[in-house]
Amino acid sequence: MLLIVLSIVACCCVPALLARLRGAGGAARLIDGKAIAAAIRREVKQHSEALIASHKVTPGLAVVLVGARTDSATYVKMKKKAAAEVGFHSIDKTFEESVTEEALLQCVQELNSDPSVHGILVQLPLPKHIDEAKVLESIRVEKDADGFSSENVGNMCLRGGKPPLAVPCTPAGCIELLQRSGVAVRGKECVVVGRSNIVGMPVAHMLQSMDGTVCHSKTAGLPAHVRRADIVVAAIGAAEFVKGDWIKPGAIVIDVGMNTKPADTAKGFRLCGDVDFDAASRRASAITPVPGGVGPMTIAMLLKNTLNLARHAAGLPRLPLRAE
Repeated sequence: MLLIVLSIVACCCVPALLARLRGAGGAARLIDGKAIAAAIRREVKQHSEALIASHKVTPGLAVVLVGARTDSATYVKMKKKAAAEVGFHSIDKTFEESVTEEALLQCVQELNSDPSVHGILVQLPLPKHIDEAKVLESIRVEKDADGFSSENVGNMCLRGGKPPLAVPCTPAGCIELLQRSGVAVRGKECVVVGRSNIVGMPVAHMLQSMDGTVCHSKTAGLPAHVRRADIVVAAIGAAEFVKGDWIKPGAIVIDVGMNTKPADTAKGFRLCGDVDFDAASRRASAITPVPGGVGPMTIAMLLKNTLNLARHAAGLPRLPLRAE
């Protein structure tokens, strides 16, 4: 969680970072997640204002925070700031570390029943005495701002069924980065390095639903598969796991990773992704930097999910979460 916060905070330095990277001799076009996320927030604000004007419905986002973790509190503060920027109604529920599971479940049920709340997000991790799965499952699917409910995930994976009401935010952000950068997925060979429920699995299904051909981190001979891939999504959580010489010349690289490595700096470390950026950028045609790539997209997509949940509550069709 601390690394996610560092990623988003560091985005304020993205222009300088991009200038430095462009001068480093790399040939790849940089996919600027900060700029794309800002564009999405502007769109969400416009749609929110239209929803308020036409249906008197203000999208409402409730965030539940347990404990005093500095990283979680900072992340929640960023979400609240972003919600205010786009004109959302925002509710914060804060509890001590010692809160009982029963009290937390009661809070979620109250938010489930609150018509002014359209999206509920329980900030993770929760204390060890709380059953995270039980708490998350108590959120009504109509208010699942993170898109993690079994119903939303199931509808996302089914072909030809009804669409999910929300999709996991970081994977949705990866798809938005591809689409808004003019990258066609259909017929392309894709490798998703990582199979987590939060990123790897959902983004693989999204790529497949867009007619991409997908393998994953447990595929035998992974480096050889990456070398054939037109699109690489790295989400394995290991610093510079994907080597530069694995990248096919002209490939598109989306680096979800947020790690640290020792560096001769005041902090003694620097942020890095799951891909060896310096080497990969000399082979890829486009690549996301770390920070400033996928990181800013997560909150932007949380806002878009919440907007769609508010539209659903008003009986309106969803705005596409990706190209159909």
